[in-house]
Parts: sequence; structure tokens; C-alpha cells
Amino acid sequence: MCEQVLGIGPASEDEKPTRRTQADKWAMNYEAAKRFYEREGHLQVPRKHVERIGGEDQEEREHKLGAWIGNQRSRAATLTPERMEKLSAIGMRWS
Repeated sequence: MCEQVLGIGPASEDEKPTRRTQADKWAMNYEAAKRFYEREGHLQVPRKHVERIGGEDQEEREHKLGAWIGNQRSRAATLTPERMEKLSAIGMRWS
């Protein structure tokens, strides 16, 4: 029906969005936090701050870094020791 009425067909494989795991999403947010820390020298990120990262070979993405940092602080008890170490290494203050 979509093809006949609207003239659109199913998406090809290269048009479909790539699925990202929770670990991939955490790693991308961590990279945004790391860049923020390198630029600003702290992780006192305003709650509504959005960090834009992207390279020459990848599209620019927006990360709601302020909300993510706040969530990591509030979930500190459930974070893996590895993730806590990584965040602590870039200046995360847990309280």
C-alpha cells in the first residue's frame, strides 16, 4: 500500500539505522565526558548541557551529557568498578 499510494519502498540495508548496545551508548557518552573534561578541566556539567561530538569519518552526534553525568552519579552503587574507575580518572566527583 505504501508503495502504491506514497511511492515509497522498504529501506535498503545501508539506509537502516545501526543498532547500538547499551555498552556502545555508555562508551559514546563516556567519550563525550572525556572531551568535556579535557576542554574544561572538570566534570561539573550543567544538567541541560549537550555535547556534540563527531569526526571527519562519522556524523556529528548530540549527547545529553549533563543528564548522563547526573545519572551516573545517582547510579554509582550499581556501576561496575571498571566504569567507576574510568569516570574517576577523568575527574568525576561522586557527591
